[in-house]
Amino acid sequence: MNAVLTKYFLIALFFALAGCAGKEFVRPSSETFQLGQTTYSQVVQQMGQPQRTGVVEKNGKEIQTIGFVYASVGGEPSEPGVTPARVQAYFFHENILVGQEFISSFKSDSSNFDDTKISVIKKGVTTRSEVINILGQPTATYIEPVIKESHGEGVGYAYTTVRGGPFTGFKTFTKILRVSFDENSNVSDIDFMSSGTK
Repeated sequence: MNAVLTKYFLIALFFALAGCAGKEFVRPSSETFQLGQTTYSQVVQQMGQPQRTGVVEKNGKEIQTIGFVYASVGGEPSEPGVTPARVQAYFFHENILVGQEFISSFKSDSSNFDDTKISVIKKGVTTRSEVINILGQPTATYIEPVIKESHGEGVGYAYTTVRGGPFTGFKTFTKILRVSFDENSNVSDIDFMSSGTK
C-alpha cells in the first residue's frame, strides 16, 4: 500500500502548487477510532469527506482506503528541499476499520523514523514495548488483514517525501514498517518496504 500513500502525497503537493493546500485537519488521538469496531461511516462523520478513496489487496483480502491530505509550499519541512505534507489514511475491510496511518513531512509533527534500527528487531525475541523503545511511538496501528495473522494490534511507522516541481520533475520516497506480535507480545512478523529516491 506504499503506492497509495505516495499517490496521496502527490495529490497534496498538487493542491499546494495550485494554491489550495487541501483540507487542513486535526490528527485524531489514537483512541478516537477503534480497529475492528469503527465503521467507515463513523470515520467520515468525524473527519468529513476524504479527498481520495481507493481499493487495494493485502494478504489476499480487498481493502478500501481513504485519505485526508494537506500540503503547504510555505510550511517548514522535516528535511531541506521537501514540500511538507501530511496524510491521515484509513483502511477498511468489509466496512470495518482495520488500519490507520498518519504520515507527515512537516517538521512540527514529522513521522520520519530511523529505519537503520530495524535490524535490531528480532522475530520471537523483541517485545512490543522494546519496538517502541527502539523506534519511538508508532504513527500507525493495524489488525488483519492489513497485517498477517496476529494477536491484537500491530504497529507501524510510515514516512513519505516529495521533492522537485512540475518543471524539474517530482522525486518521491516512501518507507513503511509494519510489525505484528504473537500472544506473548513478541514480534511475529516484520514487513518493511521502501520505494523511490530521497
